Amino acid sequence: MESLADIRLFVEAASLGGLSVAGRKLGLSPAAASARLVRLETTLNTRLFERTTRKLRLTEEGRTYLEHCQLALQALDDAHAALQAGRSVVRGKVRISATSDFGRHVLKGWLDAFSAEYPDVLFSMVLSDSLSDLLQDNIDLAIRFGVPPDSSFIAKPLAPNRRLLCASPAYLASHGVPQHPGELERFDFIVLGTGASSAHEWRFRRKGETETFTVPLAKARETNDGALAREWAVDGYGLVMKSIWDVGADLKAGRLAVVLPEWRTPHAPVHALYPRSHYMAPRVRVLLDFLAQRFSAAADEFARIVADEA
Repeated sequence: MESLADIRLFVEAASLGGLSVAGRKLGLSPAAASARLVRLETTLNTRLFERTTRKLRLTEEGRTYLEHCQLALQALDDAHAALQAGRSVVRGKVRISATSDFGRHVLKGWLDAFSAEYPDVLFSMVLSDSLSDLLQDNIDLAIRFGVPPDSSFIAKPLAPNRRLLCASPAYLASHGVPQHPGELERFDFIVLGTGASSAHEWRFRRKGETETFTVPLAKARETNDGALAREWAVDGYGLVMKSIWDVGADLKAGRLAVVLPEWRTPHAPVHALYPRSHYMAPRVRVLLDFLAQRFSAAADEFARIVADEA
């Protein structure tokens, strides 16, 4: 089994771009550092670096090995921090996943505020409207609307999530304002295609009345990017069905208006997803508590915005 010290040297050399500087950081002479790297490559029977006179360049195998080594070392550092500081040390990197629109326009600002309180925590953000393999992507925390069918993750409810039919005020001024789902046929549409066959089936409920409208895709702009779908709506290209978390700021600023505000659509509450594990790194635990507070405060504000629209 390769030495942990050799692995740390390899990770430092990859990060700093040189073996000598990595050796100095770890208290090793250039000769000792070189010998350790050779020993690691011999043990693995793999060349990890392409060596030049000035710098090291990772091989393809080296890049793959580095990714796994970084995760392993971070896990060990987390365990050490938990034992030494009673699980109170908040530092390291959090790999967080979110949908594109929410990630860019809401979560980014919240993470900036978190960084001001915890400057030793860094983020790796994966923005996608598809449900990727969260385990394969090594995600620490994912924010999703609804709960994907993945029993390997714990789902913690964070906030309600009302979905709203929206359009720009300019579009409604020129095309009219529908009063009933049965009147939607004559409008233009924007559809967020995430692979779900029901993405263009809009269901509405008002008291005891239920209506389903199937968007004619021949009359719709389609995209797999939630941010682009929202931008098209703001620019006046048609009606779009979006989460209040994506369009709340646009409603508040008057860039979008709610269509059919008296009609409700199916809810998909916001959840935080994280791996089933007996140990949660302090940085992930503190971030989760921070986000829960932000969601709670924002949910109250969005509820007032929707009430004003109605």
